[in-house]
Amino acid sequence: MAVPFIDIKRFEPGFLDTWNEKVKSMSVNAQFIGGNEVTDLEAGLATWAETKYAIGCANGTDALQLALRAVGVGRGDKVLLPDSTFWATFEAVVNVGGDPYTIDTNPVDLQMDFQVFQEAVEKVKPKAALVVHLYGWGTSKIEELRKFCKEKNVALIEDGAQCFGVKHNGKSLYKDALISTTSFYPAKVLGAAGDGGAVFTNDEELSIVTRRLVNHGRTSHYEHGLVGWNSRLDSLQAAFLNLSLKHLQTRIDSRKKSQNVYYKELPGLGIGVIQPPKGYDENGYCNVTLVDPEVRPKIEAVLKDKGIGFGNIYPGAMSDQPGAKPYLIERFGKDGNARRISKSVLNFPLFAYMTDSELDEVFSAIKAYNSNK
Repeated sequence: MAVPFIDIKRFEPGFLDTWNEKVKSMSVNAQFIGGNEVTDLEAGLATWAETKYAIGCANGTDALQLALRAVGVGRGDKVLLPDSTFWATFEAVVNVGGDPYTIDTNPVDLQMDFQVFQEAVEKVKPKAALVVHLYGWGTSKIEELRKFCKEKNVALIEDGAQCFGVKHNGKSLYKDALISTTSFYPAKVLGAAGDGGAVFTNDEELSIVTRRLVNHGRTSHYEHGLVGWNSRLDSLQAAFLNLSLKHLQTRIDSRKKSQNVYYKELPGLGIGVIQPPKGYDENGYCNVTLVDPEVRPKIEAVLKDKGIGFGNIYPGAMSDQPGAKPYLIERFGKDGNARRISKSVLNFPLFAYMTDSELDEVFSAIKAYNSNK
């Protein structure tokens, strides 16, 4: 049995029928931009995020750029960000005119290293910083990080593209952030039928600025108080997300059920599993294992042969990307953890409504590798 790395076609009974009717109704009434679907979604997102404000936008990359612009990052401003992340985090800084500095990775929780970050802040004196909540959880130092940034007057943007639905100490991970973002790319835990994103904050002024930037900097229809761009979340995407929100907790529970099977079974098969730091209630976005870089291609070869999907999230450090070279100012951290981890990380299939037989197929492939090594 082939097992995909992720399957985004597993909908609840009746979901597609409801969606098709929704599309028909919205098309007949030409409800394509704004309207109740968008306002209802923003209210629902704010409830899930436990924030006062949620502003929908066109995609997760725009969400980062909107947050950076909202806190005042512009040309020549210094911004710290993790060396382990998706490219969008880095390019968002460049796209708003900022100067990026990367911070190495903590080898225990696989998030941005707080001690290295502190050293970089003291040296660089940045305008802002980005922390990325990878893998469906976040740094074990999140509270210390927020406090430190506030003390040092560093605007902290939290890239939450992978952590919608995550809780920390019983609260939404977004709740206590100055400003945070998410992505609704279809493969996310809460995915749209295309691209989409959102910005979360409890700060009224930041919410006002963000909402203006989303829509050409408008203060009224033909008056523009800021230079923004068109990053409106379209109504059809909002409608799809509204339908999905009704099932989100069930989907998260399903993901976590499979995640827990991996936690139980993989160590006995010789695969080292990384679990979230204490205090995190994860969303089952993906599983994270670290294997010997020399061994990883051999395991992957067996997985390919047996039709088992896998991923490497992420296969390289930001500071090593060819596109980073013209813009990267400095890389902080002497241990090269981001590079080392990127060569070791291996992700097995994980998605909502994964079956026991599919999990068994994954374990069978790993056992086949073990028996032949």
